[in-house]
Amino acid sequence: MFTQSDLSQLSERGISEAKVMQQLQCFKDGFPALNIVAASALGKGIMKPSKAEEETYLNEWSAYLAGDHTILKFVPASGAASRMFKDLFEYLETGKETPFIDTFFGGIEHFAFFPELVRKAGIDTPRLKVVDVLLNGMHYGQLPKGLLLFHSYPDGERTPALEHMVEGALYAQNSKKEVNLHFTVSHEHLALFEKHVGEHSRAYEDKYGVHYHISFSEQKPSTDTIAADKHGDPFRTKDGKLLFRPGGHGALIENLGEQEADVVFIKNIDNVVPDRLKEPTVRYKRLLAGILVSKQAKAFRYLRELDLGMANLKEIKTFLNDELSVELPEYTSDSMRAVLNRPIRVCGMVKNEGEPGGGPFRVKEPDGRIQNQILESSQIADKKLMATATHFNPVDLVCGIRDYKGNRFDLPKFVDPKTGFISQKSKDGRELQALELPGLWNGAMANWNTIFVEVPIETFNPVKTVNDLLRPQHQ
Repeated sequence: MFTQSDLSQLSERGISEAKVMQQLQCFKDGFPALNIVAASALGKGIMKPSKAEEETYLNEWSAYLAGDHTILKFVPASGAASRMFKDLFEYLETGKETPFIDTFFGGIEHFAFFPELVRKAGIDTPRLKVVDVLLNGMHYGQLPKGLLLFHSYPDGERTPALEHMVEGALYAQNSKKEVNLHFTVSHEHLALFEKHVGEHSRAYEDKYGVHYHISFSEQKPSTDTIAADKHGDPFRTKDGKLLFRPGGHGALIENLGEQEADVVFIKNIDNVVPDRLKEPTVRYKRLLAGILVSKQAKAFRYLRELDLGMANLKEIKTFLNDELSVELPEYTSDSMRAVLNRPIRVCGMVKNEGEPGGGPFRVKEPDGRIQNQILESSQIADKKLMATATHFNPVDLVCGIRDYKGNRFDLPKFVDPKTGFISQKSKDGRELQALELPGLWNGAMANWNTIFVEVPIETFNPVKTVNDLLRPQHQ
C-alpha cells in the first residue's frame, strides 16, 4: 500500500507504518459505542462538599503547598482565534449588517483592544474598515486566543496568557514562591508567546512576589493522524503525498506526560476573568486541589499497605466505591491495586443550564468496571441520555501524574484508543475523513481515577465569540 516515498514521509514525522495501518483500520471499523450506565449526579458520582468539608480540603491544600512539591499550571493554548471572529469574517466578506455586528459596534468602546484599534483605524472610520483593521491590520483573525487583549485595568490591558500567570500566583505557588506555568502552543506562535510572557514576567513577579518558570511545548508531528478518502484508503494530495492532520487536543497527553510535576492544574486558555471576579475561581481551584491531594494520599497509603500485606481490603473497597466512584466486578487485592495505582484527576462540574455537549457520566468498561468518565456528545449514541445530565464539563481539572513511589506515570498507557471519532472534512475541494484522537479529558484520561466535584457557574467564563468579551464577567 505504501511506496518508498510514503515510508520516507512517515519516517520524517516519527510515525510507524503499523500505527498508520491501525488508524486506517479505524476508518473501516469505526469506534464502538460506550456502555453508559447513567449520567453522574450528586451522590452518584458527583460530590458536593459541605462548608465544613470545604474548609478541611482548603487547609489540606495549604499544608501541601508548604511542603516540597512541584505544582504546575498546564494550559492548552495552541488554537487560533479565527472561530472567535467568525461573524466578523462573514461581515467583511458580505457587508451584511446583523444583530451580532450591531452588538459589536454598540459596545466597541468596552473591548480591551479598543484603544489599539482606534490608534490603527482612526475615529469616524466606516465599519467595514474597522473590522478589516482588527482582523488583518492587528492580526486578530490569525493570532491565538492567548495573545488577544481580553481585559482592561488601570495599568493596562491583559491577555489570557497574562491572566493565567496571575492565577498561578494566586493558587499554585509553592513554598519557595515559585510558579510553574506550561503552555502548549502551535509552532508558528511559539516566538510570539515567548516574547509576550518575557516582556511581562518581571512586572508580575514584582507585583505578586513570586518567581515564574514558564515553559512551552508544541503538539508533536508524530501524533498527527492520517486522512482517508470515503473508502477508508489513504487520502493523497494533488502531488501524491499522504495527508496528515493534527489529531486534536488528545495528542497533548504526551506533552502532559513529559511534565515534571506532582500536581497539575488544567484549564482552557479562554476561561479567565478580571481580578475583581477571581475569588470564586481561586477558592474552587484550591478546593479541587485539596480534594486531590487528600484522596491521593489515602490511595498511596493503601498501596503501601498492600505491598506489606497489611491492607484492610474491606476498607479499600469502601474507599473505591464511595470516594473514587469505582465499582469492580470482584474485589481482590490485585484488582484493587490495579485501580489504586493509576493517575488521578479531580474535575469541577457545573450545573447544566442548557449548555450543549456532553459531561459527566458513569460508564461500564469492557472488564466490568464502572467508573466516572467525561464524555462528549459525539460519544453518546443515545441522545436521550444527554438530557438526563445534571452537570456539564467546564474543563476544570487538577491532576496527580506520579505514582505512590514518586515515578511519573506513562500517561499514554492509560488512554482508551477506542474512544476516538471520525469527522468529515475537505481538502482542495475533495471530501476526506479525519481521525480525531481520544480527547485530552475524554478518552485520553479514560483509565484514570476520576472524581467529580460540583463547582459554581461563576468559575466558568469562556470566550467563544468576540462579543462574549462584552459580558459583565469580562468587563
